[in-house]
Amino acid sequence: MSKFADFGLSKEMLQTISNMGFEEPTPIQEKAIPVIMQGNDMIGQAQTGTGKTAAFGIPVVERIDRGIFPVQAIILTPTRELAIQVAEEMNKIGKLNRVFAFPVYGGSSIERQIRMLQRGVHVVVGTPGRVIDHIERDTLKLNDVKVVILDEADEMLDMGFKDDITTILSNTPKQRQTLLFSATMPEPILRITKQYMVSPEKITISTNILTAPKIDQIFYEISEADKVDALTRLIDAEDSDLFLVFCHTKREVDDVAASLKNRGYDAETIHGDFNQSQREAVMKRFKNNMIDVLVATDVAARGLDISNISHVVNYSIPQNPEAYIHRIGRTGRAGKSGVAITFVTPREDRQLRLIQAVAKTKIKRGKLPSLTDVINARIETLKEKIQEFIDDKKFDTYLELADKITEGITPAEAVAALLKFQLEGFTKEESVQEDTGAAPGMVRLFMNVGRQQKINAGDIVRAIADKASIAGKSIGSISIFDTFTFVEVPKENAEKVLEVMHQSMLSGKKVAVAKARPRVG
Repeated sequence: MSKFADFGLSKEMLQTISNMGFEEPTPIQEKAIPVIMQGNDMIGQAQTGTGKTAAFGIPVVERIDRGIFPVQAIILTPTRELAIQVAEEMNKIGKLNRVFAFPVYGGSSIERQIRMLQRGVHVVVGTPGRVIDHIERDTLKLNDVKVVILDEADEMLDMGFKDDITTILSNTPKQRQTLLFSATMPEPILRITKQYMVSPEKITISTNILTAPKIDQIFYEISEADKVDALTRLIDAEDSDLFLVFCHTKREVDDVAASLKNRGYDAETIHGDFNQSQREAVMKRFKNNMIDVLVATDVAARGLDISNISHVVNYSIPQNPEAYIHRIGRTGRAGKSGVAITFVTPREDRQLRLIQAVAKTKIKRGKLPSLTDVINARIETLKEKIQEFIDDKKFDTYLELADKITEGITPAEAVAALLKFQLEGFTKEESVQEDTGAAPGMVRLFMNVGRQQKINAGDIVRAIADKASIAGKSIGSISIFDTFTFVEVPKENAEKVLEVMHQSMLSGKKVAVAKARPRVG
């Protein structure tokens, strides 16, 4: 297995990789980065979620001359969502190298895009249609492009972008590097590679047919911001031995464990920065039953011999189906039952479908336990503990103390007070927390656009239905005011709507979306 340091990268890039928490290259990164660094054309056959963006992003940033601002690289993607995602990742990769990427896509203000392009950007990430618009307006010049990347090429062809792709390629210099990434290789893609690429090296990351172990597999669709709350609720509601929680990066491991410790959980971390003595110290704490939750990266979890893991949690969705199988296989050992839980953000639906298809497994949708479920589970645990104490030989001593404590109060009042002491913080009314003043079964959302932006109800319905993939007729009451709007959406879709609509563009304005406060009076 290669290390990032083996690729001849700059000090800034190696520092960036460390800051992002990457421990070792994924298979596509290990094979692609050296090829791209050498300046060769390349065809990469790999699925989404295998680390493709960093595979081309790292060497492309290294090739950029950051002192000049004509566009030096262009990345074509099939959808605006992917364009935004890739641009964000490119800006993280290019941060210390001071390389700036900018997304251009339909449905967003073209005037704002023109202003940004005029200021100067190093890398443009765009959908083919909007890139063509800019070329025709002469607001995007590709004369200085060194690298062209076709990301998810098969998806672009399926969406009818073949002519746009060939037009864009014909507007770039002949002496360029061309990189193509695709999950499949249909004939139209092979024709493009023959016409526009020079002796490309082909890299294939195989997705062998895998078999998922017989484990109860569940996914929860949840926003990034709510993952810690969801994890703590699951821990509280389950009668479990150990939760093994997987994250992508070292930084995420540290952040999740810190959040758990702040909430009173016995959480430990283990990742690639740990030496052998540190690993042994963590394992000793585990064997002495001093750990509730172990948070780890894939790399650090290799070689851990832990037999009583009751729950594996994919806090970050695995980057490929193989990683999913390896992760969940750490529970359900020695004939015991096991549970594998995966947190999926609204943007990761496609990756979840890929895992299910390749691993030949069914991951069922779960509903997070309510606060009532959590309280009931904790009470059951308390009942078991109480019975253990009653069976203890020294219990009679405590009966005398109990007689003194219950002087003037009933036994039920004493127990209720002790329960309050144990469960304080779990007894808040869930309905109060969730109340946004909406109709039953709905959640009322606030949006910071209104009549002044010439927004109408149809615009809002179309935007939510399109981006959140829900039926327009399921959207409830819409109240539009001068500078803001209230809209009701089904409760089960509320988190997804918040995730995809917040910071999206609507009528040329970036929209802020949040749960509304309850109506007063």
